Amino acid sequence: MDDKKVGLNEAQKPKRFQKNPIKGTKFTIAISSAKGGVGKSTFATNFALALSKLGCKVGLLDADIYGPSLPKLFSINKKPESDGKSLIPILKYGIQCMSIGFLTDEQTPMIWRGPMVTSAIKTFTQKVLWKDLDFIIVDMPPGTGDTQLTFSQEISLDGVIIISTPQEIALQDVIRGIQMFDKLKVKIIGLIDNMSYFKGDDGKKYPIFGEGGVKRTANEFNKEFLGEIPINPDVGRLGDIGTPIVEKDPDNEISKIYIELAKKIKESYL
Repeated sequence: MDDKKVGLNEAQKPKRFQKNPIKGTKFTIAISSAKGGVGKSTFATNFALALSKLGCKVGLLDADIYGPSLPKLFSINKKPESDGKSLIPILKYGIQCMSIGFLTDEQTPMIWRGPMVTSAIKTFTQKVLWKDLDFIIVDMPPGTGDTQLTFSQEISLDGVIIISTPQEIALQDVIRGIQMFDKLKVKIIGLIDNMSYFKGDDGKKYPIFGEGGVKRTANEFNKEFLGEIPINPDVGRLGDIGTPIVEKDPDNEISKIYIELAKKIKESYL
């Protein structure tokens, strides 16, 4: 029998239909791409910092079990403390942070089967002492696998921002991601065109990876196009040394793009 047809409320639904929001948080927003190498983790860290600069209390969960980036991007080289039952997030730049990379050596390969990944995700969402967060930003791994299914089916996601570069090879996977989240009934906040162009010293824009593909895909699937983020060598350089551009240079053109987007999201949710 269809629960919607009989009007069951959340408390009355069978356990298998109930979602478990992350304790200590108001809103959970995932950053996804379904494609590796498009700057998703860089986006997640800078977006979290932008929300924080607007006065939001923000957490950042690195859910990429196989390739965690947060330890490098935030230059965190220590393990989280525990109260004996739960892990305590590491505070950096005013952001509450958690990553599997905090618990393993940087060069240790994560050779885990699917159930182990699901177990780790449940630990980070149910056994971490997130405290009084307005937003928790979840950096999703590439693909459409166990992590995405766990968050979509068992955890109350309030929305997902999808990141892509303009070339067709990236958009093929992005389309799969859009269809997955639609099928799982997760709200897609919109699409971001990352590394959309390079602005030369002559002031001209050079679309190195193509042009217009992300906006066209957003329109095709009736999703909001959230804008473009150009290529800037400082973004990669500052990420490599653990001081993301929004933190290091908030007046930079790139930082202002992140902050404007964060304002839009804050106004939509808070």
